[in-house]
Amino acid sequence: MPPSLALIVWFIILLCLFAFDPAKDRRGSPALWLPLIWLVFVASRSPSQWLSLTTATIATTLEEGSPLDHIVYFALICLALRVLVARHVSWRDVFARNSALLLFALLGLLSILWSDFPFASFRRWLRELGTYLMVLVVLTDARPLDAIDALIRRMSYLLIPLSIVLIKYFREIAVVYDPWSGGAAFVGVASSKNMLGTLCLFSGLFLFWDTLRRWADRNRKRTRQILFVNAALLIMTLWLLNLSDSATSRLCLLIGCLIITIVQVGPGRANPSRLKVMIPSVLIAGLLMEFIFTASDTVASFVGRDPTLSGRTEIWRILLNADTNPLFGVGYQSFWLGPRLAAVWAAYGMPGLNEAHNGYLETYLNLGLFGLCLLVWLLIATYRMLCRRLTVSLHFASISLAVWTILVVYNVTESAFGHSLPWFTLLLVGMAVPRSDAQMPVEVQRYHQADKGRVVGRYVRPGLVRGSFHTENS
Repeated sequence: MPPSLALIVWFIILLCLFAFDPAKDRRGSPALWLPLIWLVFVASRSPSQWLSLTTATIATTLEEGSPLDHIVYFALICLALRVLVARHVSWRDVFARNSALLLFALLGLLSILWSDFPFASFRRWLRELGTYLMVLVVLTDARPLDAIDALIRRMSYLLIPLSIVLIKYFREIAVVYDPWSGGAAFVGVASSKNMLGTLCLFSGLFLFWDTLRRWADRNRKRTRQILFVNAALLIMTLWLLNLSDSATSRLCLLIGCLIITIVQVGPGRANPSRLKVMIPSVLIAGLLMEFIFTASDTVASFVGRDPTLSGRTEIWRILLNADTNPLFGVGYQSFWLGPRLAAVWAAYGMPGLNEAHNGYLETYLNLGLFGLCLLVWLLIATYRMLCRRLTVSLHFASISLAVWTILVVYNVTESAFGHSLPWFTLLLVGMAVPRSDAQMPVEVQRYHQADKGRVVGRYVRPGLVRGSFHTENS
């Protein structure tokens, strides 16, 4: 098949999925296309990369960015603000219910003052602000959980089949070659094989969760149609995940599917309270085993990697010896700029490195121990809020806890606390957004009281939450 014809066939199938998708919510808001466009750029490539307009060196691109990217992102941010203003969002309540996230974001903004590259740092912080606004556009929708469902589903419809088409027919775009070994790396719509693996990770996680929660209604015609689409897309996703050779994404997908299964059909259904201590207990036990027995060597062997985790241990050693402010870091996303970038490249012996391959170390380099403590507080506060959902809806709680656990594990070998698909997904399930009764449809309403008398959820239908969560994130 000629490449142009393959692209036309993909586009026709995409339009049919968007128009006749059996899982489509006919009452969906047109505003959801804004976060979809943003998420597509986050999960794949920036606008300038898609148009092949980035011709500067890596160091220059990291520092100055692309004018086209700045214009596109700023336009999307303005449109998102317009939507939120029209919805009369109570910003005071949003800030109060997400105090840990607010302080973490404010520290990033404040750190611009001591950054060596304040303009580059501010642009990156502004882009991160755009992520928060896009998440709010989704969560302030009249049917927020249906909006989350539609957003992730549309992203998968768009990017997973397109990756296959590009790898099959446009290899100059979808396949890159190592300049040293000459080995091929399949990247699809993404800019690296690890990013393609991340896309497959969250697409596969959503499809597995959606299939499992609909399985009880498989005798219905519409449900069978949805399950058929899920199965087809899941096969494509797993094929791409294997092709990407991303060990971290494969391991995280296994962990996420295991958690979803335990919560929905395992011991989580019989005794949800056990899950509140099970996940952190396993993570702490794994951390202790690493310090005592160096368990990472066994895990690396299990996923087909060497004990150095493909050179990551050497990167970590170099970065820990870098000259930074241990308390407050070098400024928001400022480490990989200027002389520090050149120094790391010289020490590592290979140009092109632009991340720590560890989200916690990345946070320490940019925001210091203070920022790292705020990040840990944010993760703990989010986990507490997600655990309250176990008494509201096991289905939504299952994917929420899976996403949280994946983010914690994923950042051990990758950097994803920021402008990334894992971070965006955590915000989707972890931000607490207040909603007025006037915004809610007239449906069955149940009120669940959480600590300090705050409402946890509203109008819950068996098996699937249709409302929003009012628990504070602190």
